Amino acid sequence: MAVEKAESQDLQPNSILSYAKDLPNICSLSGLACTLLAIYFSISGLYAAAMIGMIWAVAFDWADGLIARRMKGRTRIDGIFGGQLDVLIDIVSYGVTPAILLLSYGNFEPVYLFGAFLMLAASALRLSYFTTFGLADGTQYTGLALDNNSIFIVFIFLFEGVFSHDVFSVVLYATGLGLAALNVSNIKTPKLSGNPLNVYILAAYTIGVTIIYGWKLL
Repeated sequence: MAVEKAESQDLQPNSILSYAKDLPNICSLSGLACTLLAIYFSISGLYAAAMIGMIWAVAFDWADGLIARRMKGRTRIDGIFGGQLDVLIDIVSYGVTPAILLLSYGNFEPVYLFGAFLMLAASALRLSYFTTFGLADGTQYTGLALDNNSIFIVFIFLFEGVFSHDVFSVVLYATGLGLAALNVSNIKTPKLSGNPLNVYILAAYTIGVTIIYGWKLL
């Protein structure tokens, strides 16, 4: 513990709020704002609006890394701070938010607590593993990256109207558990956000689903 404190002191950071002016961090915090809206609308039962918040949170999450890699003059400390901020926001965006979505869609029945906990626990384990060991071979994730959870959940919610509420709640429950299992599995998956082409594809997907869910809200 003493060593960790000494290392933290050696960094000699600027004020906390000074890091809020860093463009990649602004992008990360914008994603956090979208996540908060997704949580709010999930609890309110406006799931179409929640889906918009969830997918934009992913878009900002991908964008912050792309911006950070292209910015000149960022220090090692800027990178460390941004990485820590990103991880903390990820647990809210990809762990807390889907868990609350499942609970809300299940009318907060106790049986949904188990699934929500497993989803949240898998997210915490997945992020802890990544921050400890990083990418496998420097190019691939071990386990399904958490941002894929939101991308897939937003997609399956497009078909909510096809099923009754009770049936879709089971579909959502099973989807959440399946994604949680993939998150903590040993499968290797590519780092999609590291490819600019994938960022453009996500941007098109984000705009498309925003239009669809926006139409549903109308």
